[in-house]
Amino acid sequence: MSSNLISLAGWTFLPNLVTGWVQSFWYSFTIRAGDPKPQPGSPTYNLHRRRIHILVVSVYLLYTIYEADWDIRRASDFYQDLGLPHTASERDIKSKFRRLAAIHHPDKLSAPTSNSNNYFVHLKLAQDTLLNPTKRFAYERFGPEVVSWERCSSIRDYLVRGLQAILPYYVVAAIFMYFLGLLGFLEWGKYWRWLTLVILCVFELHTISRPYFPPIAGMFVNPILTTLTNHPPYLPFQIIQLARKLSVTMYIAFSQIGPLLHPRPGLSPAANSELALKQQLDRLQATAKATEVETARLVEMEMGPFRDEQAAGALKGKVKEWLVKNTIRNDPEVRDAIGKTFKRRRVDAPVGAKGNR
Repeated sequence: MSSNLISLAGWTFLPNLVTGWVQSFWYSFTIRAGDPKPQPGSPTYNLHRRRIHILVVSVYLLYTIYEADWDIRRASDFYQDLGLPHTASERDIKSKFRRLAAIHHPDKLSAPTSNSNNYFVHLKLAQDTLLNPTKRFAYERFGPEVVSWERCSSIRDYLVRGLQAILPYYVVAAIFMYFLGLLGFLEWGKYWRWLTLVILCVFELHTISRPYFPPIAGMFVNPILTTLTNHPPYLPFQIIQLARKLSVTMYIAFSQIGPLLHPRPGLSPAANSELALKQQLDRLQATAKATEVETARLVEMEMGPFRDEQAAGALKGKVKEWLVKNTIRNDPEVRDAIGKTFKRRRVDAPVGAKGNR
């Protein structure tokens, strides 16, 4: 959840800045030295900025999809770890585990290590989870977290426990979007953003509560992936993870591409973009100032019980006295007089004192 919020907050401001950098680099790369560059506000400049901005956001959307898919494949799942299809029967699971145990069991290894022991324990956990129909149902919809859920013995228990983990996500997302809207950061596509959030919530609730895989995975995504590529098929909880990530990119698309496709009347796309950037920076500065004031107030409140007016007054007096003495000692005339005094004392010292020295 935190990573999605950071991604949404960061890319609410960054695309305009990245667009400016890319446009400057593009002009320096394509226009020879000495040739005039399109001036800001000109039709050519506005057209280039619009295209580059849409390209920047589109590249980020594609990168988000790739990143989400990479994270899912890197995390793997119990079916991939055991080398089984999602339709594997109980007999297939036991047979496959026996073959893997003959290879990875610590007693079968000449020099077992902690990693090999942990891997065998992981395979055993995968088998136990998939052999239990209730845990298998919960695992396919909520992911590996279900193995740590306690006091869950039925599908209903797992569904209740899963709802307790899912609903806070959408509550926090709704609150975050609402406050961003109040601050003026999500002016474009408000209706579509809320509609996307509602659709995603309904899709997730439908996916976790049905005994079958979601049709979008079972009929479209997984057949295409397994037929045309070597990509492993998605489980329902992986489809949900991917959908959540894509919803964040949809928010970004609404915020960044919307003003370019539907500019304000009387303003050019570049003017709309610059105005939106200025408004966002102003609001960000106001938010930072408010946060600074609030932080100072909290620090002052926390330090209140430790204040001592008498000690503070004594400290001020000591500091003032030290500053006065230090100023006097550093005065050139005073230092010269002190030096002459020490020199005179050394010259006028008694003979016995000189000998002792």
